[in-house]
Amino acid sequence: MERARANGPARPGLSSAEVRILVATDVATDAELVRKLLAVEFDRVDVSTLADSAAADFERVKPQVLVLAFNTLEKAERYYLGLYRLSTLVHATPHRTVILCNKDDVRRVYELCKREYFDDYILFWPMTHDAPRLPMTIFHALRQLAGAHGPQAATAELAAQARRIAELEAQLAQVASRGERHVEDATRSLHAASLDIGAALDGFSRRLVDGELRDVIDRRDVQGLEREVTRLKREQIEPTLQAASHAVAPVRDWLGAFRQELAPQLESARALGTWAEQLKPLLLIVDDDEFQQRVLGQLLAPQGAELVFARSGTEALGLLRKRRPDLILMDIDLPDIDGVEVTRRIKAVEALAAIPIVMITGHSEKQLVVDSLKAGACDFLVKPLQREATLAKVRRVLRLAPA
Repeated sequence: MERARANGPARPGLSSAEVRILVATDVATDAELVRKLLAVEFDRVDVSTLADSAAADFERVKPQVLVLAFNTLEKAERYYLGLYRLSTLVHATPHRTVILCNKDDVRRVYELCKREYFDDYILFWPMTHDAPRLPMTIFHALRQLAGAHGPQAATAELAAQARRIAELEAQLAQVASRGERHVEDATRSLHAASLDIGAALDGFSRRLVDGELRDVIDRRDVQGLEREVTRLKREQIEPTLQAASHAVAPVRDWLGAFRQELAPQLESARALGTWAEQLKPLLLIVDDDEFQQRVLGQLLAPQGAELVFARSGTEALGLLRKRRPDLILMDIDLPDIDGVEVTRRIKAVEALAAIPIVMITGHSEKQLVVDSLKAGACDFLVKPLQREATLAKVRRVLRLAPA
């Protein structure tokens, strides 16, 4: 085991000494047992056994992996929910959770991991003969963490960027068209200038011949002066205007070549735009009322959005560790942490701060509105929800077209 540890880091870019593991349980002897098993591979394994210091221990260690070594699943759930109630850092600290469970809890913990409340589990109690399974699970957790750099970019944000890129074709076409018009205008202007200058010189010559300018110009050699005017047109003015007109022609050729060279990139932009239109925005609905969840689900699912639900503030914060919704509909009255405080915690995390949050409330107190806006909410929905008002606000935030 020592040789394997020396041959490679715990995960890419992170040495074994840099890995932080926290073992949480309410039995000190169990904590020491798990710590010793992990200490074979990892230098820093901390333990947390006192309920009163659970949040402080987590914030002190800031573990990459949290091992829940309780002897029942109920205790593990209660501990983790307590962390989200008491700590303002747990949802902002990238980490993976591993539950050590017994055979009676396997089915339940499997369902919880599948729903992403926890990340992984081991059938650990009573102790099995597969002792390396525990450190191996930690390695898997670290590798998963290495590939996940916080919540992924929101679908709506990606789609918006893709649409901007796809819009380049229309913008480039407009620029090229304006350039061609400018070239044509310049060509026409030069041609008109040539005609105007020629006409002006011809008129000047006629006035000389007719004697209209005898008080200004001596007419001793009228024919010679007329020849000089003709020569000036032929040898200087007309070649200069023609050269200017010819100089504009390469610009027209360049515009045509520019369009041809960009054709493959514009085709990719069109494909990106098509892809963007097919993306479904993700909505997180935080409400402990199952009837309200069904109402919102029936209302919003046909709008082309993917819906996920959380029944509490703690559950919502846990979901945000792995998924980044495009919009959060947040009920204010939640069974654990109130919606205003959950909003405040979300907005305190840089990676999550840009997510728009619309509060749902049955109250109309002015202070509640003020507190929600200060916490970072962008809008309100008032119960009982009105269909058109709800859809209008959701579409406005997500820039959705009517279904």
